[in-house]
Amino acid sequence: MKRNIVIATVAAAALIGGGTATAIAVTGDDEAPVKRSSVQVSDGDNGRDDVGERGDKGNRNDADDKNDADDDSTGRDDRDDADDRAEDAAEAKAADVTAADAIRAALKHKAGTAVSADLDDEGTNLVWDVHVLTDGGKWFGVQIDPGTGKVLGSHADRDDDGDDAAETERIRAALKGSSVTAAEAAGAAADKGTVTSVDLDEESGDKAWEVDTTATDGTGSDWRVNLDSAKVTADRSDD
Repeated sequence: MKRNIVIATVAAAALIGGGTATAIAVTGDDEAPVKRSSVQVSDGDNGRDDVGERGDKGNRNDADDKNDADDDSTGRDDRDDADDRAEDAAEAKAADVTAADAIRAALKHKAGTAVSADLDDEGTNLVWDVHVLTDGGKWFGVQIDPGTGKVLGSHADRDDDGDDAAETERIRAALKGSSVTAAEAAGAAADKGTVTSVDLDEESGDKAWEVDTTATDGTGSDWRVNLDSAKVTADRSDD
């Protein structure tokens, strides 16, 4: 359940040394926290939206494609993959606040049900981005500082495809009667590595929490956490 968001940030703190920042509006996945995070990372724009998700590494020429094919056949990763793993490992290590703690902090700020949490690198800002569904059916995004656990900002958000009501109904149906929260799912998978993403899979027949972890060497793994038992199993959906 990945939401595309239209964000209206009403006020922002100045990044350095006081002053004011202009209110901004951001469309899509390029979300901006209200305040500067205490955890800064290198601005390596390689086409990834966040640590938890692996996206297209960008356009490559034919020679690069051939190198990829050679690497696949030998079982070795190319330089880009190695760099990505190193970056992922550094960002995961930099997050002193766990996914579970970030979710709990977000829910103290905005009451409701946490449906997803992602460790996002917004430019040089590293933040936990937690999506909360309130009892009244409203959606909020809450940004948590991964270094201090403090709330950096929050905003009301909506799906840009206009499917909020249907999505909300699916989520409520998936969670009805379940006993495992997003924070508990993150805790259950924590021994697999550093949790960098928690997200509800409300669309498949086997509904579960989807959890991404990053190992100390930057290797990412996908897990499914049962909504009732909190049992953790490897996610084989992409195999």
